[in-house]
Amino acid sequence: MLILETQSIASLQLIKMTTDKLYPFFLQHPVICTDTRKIASGCLFFALKGAQFDANTFAQQAIADGAAYAVIDDPAYKLNDKYILVEDVLSALQDLARFHRRQLTIPVIGLTGTNGKTTTKELINAVLSQKFTTLATQGNLNNHIGVPLTILSINASHEMAVIEMGANHQKEIELLCSISQPTHGLITNIGKAHLEGFGGVEGIKKGKGELYDFLAWQDGNPDSYHGGKDAGGDVEGWKPDGLAFVNGDDPVLMAMQQARSLKNVVLYGTKNKDNVVSGKLTENAPLLALQWTNNKTGESYFVNTHLTGAYNLDNILAAVCIGVYFEMEPGFINKGIEGYHPQNNRSQIKQTETNTLICDYYNANPSSMFVAIENIGKLKADKKVLVLGDMFELGEESAAEHEAIIRKALDTNVNERIFIGKDFLAQKWKVKGQKLKNFTFHATVEDAIAGLKAHPIKNATVLIKGSRGMALERLVGLF
Repeated sequence: MLILETQSIASLQLIKMTTDKLYPFFLQHPVICTDTRKIASGCLFFALKGAQFDANTFAQQAIADGAAYAVIDDPAYKLNDKYILVEDVLSALQDLARFHRRQLTIPVIGLTGTNGKTTTKELINAVLSQKFTTLATQGNLNNHIGVPLTILSINASHEMAVIEMGANHQKEIELLCSISQPTHGLITNIGKAHLEGFGGVEGIKKGKGELYDFLAWQDGNPDSYHGGKDAGGDVEGWKPDGLAFVNGDDPVLMAMQQARSLKNVVLYGTKNKDNVVSGKLTENAPLLALQWTNNKTGESYFVNTHLTGAYNLDNILAAVCIGVYFEMEPGFINKGIEGYHPQNNRSQIKQTETNTLICDYYNANPSSMFVAIENIGKLKADKKVLVLGDMFELGEESAAEHEAIIRKALDTNVNERIFIGKDFLAQKWKVKGQKLKNFTFHATVEDAIAGLKAHPIKNATVLIKGSRGMALERLVGLF
């Protein structure tokens, strides 16, 4: 950090800049940086505050490292005209993104849900990119900072945008919709995640349903969309197309969209007769292959994937459906699906010298854990092993949900079951009276490492899944 130059603050103009005045600075310097360790020459540096830091103190460093301007909200750090003073840096970033979004006329697909958000976003991007210049959320930048940064990354070359929106409390999706203002939207599913923050499953439905709320708002009156003022968004005059892609076989999602009387809905799935796109798996060994059908033309097509897990069929069909909606040729759609390789330990296959690993430990919740266990139970393999870590943010439901996963594992056709973490260990006594053959409980990952070193697993298909905080990647080298 550099030492502040000696200068009279009173000699500087301390008028706080409004969004419309800030926007021309952005047009001249369209690269946004929020980390002084990653300053790009000529960027705009936004001095965001964190729980443990105040980036106003790094503004001078950002300028010294090549930032064109630093956006700050503490007058004490305004040394000259290269420091742009605003009321609040985070609000300024979000408002700038809203302002930029209103200048765009391209389709923006908003995406949320309990499970499969990132995989579905990547699949949609892979498909659309075969025909359109598409921008999609990078990594997991799906929160109140990541979404505005993504919106501000859209430039004149882009023809489509896919914006992932995450949340662990109600009103968060509402806020992100007010920033990204999607013309199209998709909720992957409603499951048991962040139960503590959302206040139970009904709270999750309400929170995720805020995307449908935005899509249902049609009359251009900001007061009719509760996100307009409550979420701090200036959405006056904005009139979204309001089209939702909905899994027609999911009764929860169907009830949610019907309750909001969405006018424009396109269905996909496996069973519903009204699905525009339907499909079925033809192989799961462990990579997926499927057949999908455009029900408007009656034509069917086959595609191989690099994904594992039967639960990913819905995610694939969502991407196919969006491709069909935007009138893409089937060959381009299949090329996008076939070309997608999962990363970041989401349904990712890793082959070691002696084992096949299903690495799905980026995160976990009861819903995703349940279907992952169910999937490995259906796989054809000589030896199958479950390695499951604790699930976080479940609040009062934690004990019951961990017990339910133990019982699901007990009922699943696998050869060995390894549970890691204090929450799983605490429920061991509840199944003590049952046959616990091939069950192992470890209080910590360190204990599990010692156990695997003493009793190595070989020639098996192994599912490794747990919450991010468990850091189960530390186990991979032992297989």
